[in-house]
Amino acid sequence: MKTTIRIHLADDHKVLIDGMRTLLNSIPNFNVVGFSLKGTALYEEVTNNATDILVLDISMPEKDGIEVLKEFSKKGFPCKVIVLSTYDDIKLIQEVMKLGASGYLTKQCAGDNIVEALQVVSTGEEYFCNQVRETIFLSATQKSTKPSNTIISHEYQLTCREIEIITLIALEYSSKEISEKLFISSNTVETHRKNILKKLKAKNTISLVKFALKNNLIYP
Repeated sequence: MKTTIRIHLADDHKVLIDGMRTLLNSIPNFNVVGFSLKGTALYEEVTNNATDILVLDISMPEKDGIEVLKEFSKKGFPCKVIVLSTYDDIKLIQEVMKLGASGYLTKQCAGDNIVEALQVVSTGEEYFCNQVRETIFLSATQKSTKPSNTIISHEYQLTCREIEIITLIALEYSSKEISEKLFISSNTVETHRKNILKKLKAKNTISLVKFALKNNLIYP
């Protein structure tokens, strides 16, 4: 028997909330337990209705998503948070994830990805829609020749290609997706993966994700 995921929606557009609520309540183990049109009392609202995951519009009136996340961080997160935004700006993505958000979706992809995002975040993982993953990856590769990453490369004898692959693995791209993105074969990706694990003396993919986080490869 699946555990019910209790969801609270926060957006200043009631039409969007109504549409999302209808969609999510059609999923067997989802239950939309509340919604908010303003950000002012969100902490109390999600605490009172025992929310598991808050879907938070970054542009809420009176208290925006950044302020809400700062309040959650200060008081202790009462639930997990997936941020919705019109923008895929890398600085905004970086800020909300470092403030403790568990996921980030652009509103353009929310309709197609919100169910998957909620399912992934409910398991304790982070979630980025494809558009956001692309933005993060492009930013990470653009800074791959900066001094900090050059030091990483020399210290661990990693190539620029291997740093790209570590970044993509940390962003949960499959070997097939990595091969398509970098225009190399799946076998080549697997060879790189094995070499990376050996160089970093890492046991598994989780170790690579931790390495990417520690060395700021995901959030530039």
